[in-house]
Amino acid sequence: MNHPLEPLSAGEITHAVDLLKQAGKVTPTTRFVSVSLKEPPKADVHGWDGAKALPRRAFAVLFDNATNTAHESVIHLTDNRLHSFRSLTGVQPTMTVDEQVECEQAVLRSPLFREALRRHAGDVDPALVMVDIWSAGNYGSEEDRTLRLARPLCFLRRDATDNGYARPLEGIRPVVDLNRMEVIRVEEHGSWPIPESSCHYAASRIPDQRRDIKAIDITQPQGPSFTVEGRTVTWQNWTLVVGFNAREGLTLHHIRYRDGGRDRSILYRASLTEMVVPYGDPGPTQARKNAFDVGEYGMGMCANSLQLGCDCLGHIHYFDADLCTSRGEPLKIANAICMHEEDFGILWKHTDRRLPDSPEVRRSRRLVISSVSTVENYEYGFFWYLYQDGNIQLEVKLTGILSLGSLPLGTKPPHGVLVAPHVYAPNHQHFFNVRLDFDIDGMANTVQQVDVVADPPSGSNPFENAFRARATSLTGEVMARSHLCLETGRSWKIVNPAVKNHVGDPVGYRFLPGDNAFPFASPNAWWRKRARFVDHHVWVTPWHEDENFAAGDYPNQSAGDDGLIRWTGQDRPIENTDVVFWYTFGHTHLPRPEDYPVMPTAYIGFLLKPSGFFNLNPANDVPPSPARKAGQGCCESPGETKGPEATILLGVPNRGG
Repeated sequence: MNHPLEPLSAGEITHAVDLLKQAGKVTPTTRFVSVSLKEPPKADVHGWDGAKALPRRAFAVLFDNATNTAHESVIHLTDNRLHSFRSLTGVQPTMTVDEQVECEQAVLRSPLFREALRRHAGDVDPALVMVDIWSAGNYGSEEDRTLRLARPLCFLRRDATDNGYARPLEGIRPVVDLNRMEVIRVEEHGSWPIPESSCHYAASRIPDQRRDIKAIDITQPQGPSFTVEGRTVTWQNWTLVVGFNAREGLTLHHIRYRDGGRDRSILYRASLTEMVVPYGDPGPTQARKNAFDVGEYGMGMCANSLQLGCDCLGHIHYFDADLCTSRGEPLKIANAICMHEEDFGILWKHTDRRLPDSPEVRRSRRLVISSVSTVENYEYGFFWYLYQDGNIQLEVKLTGILSLGSLPLGTKPPHGVLVAPHVYAPNHQHFFNVRLDFDIDGMANTVQQVDVVADPPSGSNPFENAFRARATSLTGEVMARSHLCLETGRSWKIVNPAVKNHVGDPVGYRFLPGDNAFPFASPNAWWRKRARFVDHHVWVTPWHEDENFAAGDYPNQSAGDDGLIRWTGQDRPIENTDVVFWYTFGHTHLPRPEDYPVMPTAYIGFLLKPSGFFNLNPANDVPPSPARKAGQGCCESPGETKGPEATILLGVPNRGG
């Protein structure tokens, strides 16, 4: 029987759409923004024994272009009825994929745009113009409050397969009313050169490619070590449910580790809740550039269909994503999620000098669950890793095309860098927020802030070398708002005070941050008013069914001050309760010519590490790798066998991709 937290199937989405239509809630001008699982109560999931299915519900967000009104509905799929339906005025839900396509078409057919194009670019074919939909934001105008808007960026290709991003139309910004799907005006910002040179990245446009790369093929003759039943995955001692929805994209649920014959809960739900990309150029064509890629575009709706041998390598298991178009038609993204195992070097090793011929070494293997989304010019890869020693890691991989502008020859941009003649990339940042709903051996948990501090000089510290970890239990939401602190090596520990380990301490997991950043824009910047989750790196809230998105439910064109900043202002108690840990992490991108025409991948993320959760190293029982034949190298060598079930063959062509 499928787990109750599995995402809606294609049939369930169609059922929800049909029930809304039968209830008269859908008109010819209604768009389906999303239809996703309305998760059952946590207590029901924890008490579920697998013998009987829990009731299935759907949560739908709709938008009526004719009335500029959003609607939310909860649909009981099991009982074939609408549980609730409410209308929301003054909010703009996520732009749909259909609107992105229709927006481009509206711009290209607009007489206003064609006239502006002729003034700026001469007699060019409008069909060669690329139009990237960009969210309009909110800058305090009546228009921002009352219309559903987009402010696209435009580029000019030389031919149908050209890299159009190399030739930005800097001085033209059409403004589109998405309800009427019409260009209401074209903002013109002076005369800017259109770069003459092209710079390609597609293999078909680069004839002189490297010829000295030998093939690598990864095989697992006995198959993978994981098993999949529906969306429930079991690997080594791990069990979890792989989820997906239109807004968040990849989600993980009910993560447990089998220890001593019992399944121990660690995380109930882990997801990306929001991200914002603010640009740091105050120029007239760049100043309004910021994108909330989750709340404005939908990370799941932008997911790629991944390819074997290209996006994923080895013995792969794929999960499809079942969504719907804005008109309620079924939409399947094949291979939206990739899962595989990969070697990760040495797990642990020790050589006893008294036994030099018997070193003990184990290779690390990790389970990779990943998804990649393309939000117009940029790609974001979300890679969750589970390790044999109990670690959980999220790594975000940033690649794709820089959002470029043009400059007159000889001009040096003060807020960016030239990447080619006339072409520049503005400075910008990427901020992500992740929601981690911990259930460490049960729902009642406490978050501790851990700072490393030096002991003062004293008789008990005569060499002045002593330092210790000082753990502070966080009792309220305001107290929990915090930043990283390099001076104290700050981390956080989530513990269950009611469950003790074998040395009498509360069981727990430690949160270890990776690279991070602070926003450089003023708190008065318009985008920051809508992205108050960047005000702190760490937030902690008591679990609440309706608190799921760091910038609020509807950040698109919002006035701001919603989400985490509003919820935590209540200063609710958070000690020894069902807590949610929110982490904001940022990447400051100062572009360079080497990021052009396509950007090498940048990495950012965090690590969850057991800290008193287990009685000893949980990877102590991992068996050694099999011995290799002479000339093949020892079992520690890079590119080595991945344990008893995998080999890497060199010089064999890749399969697929």
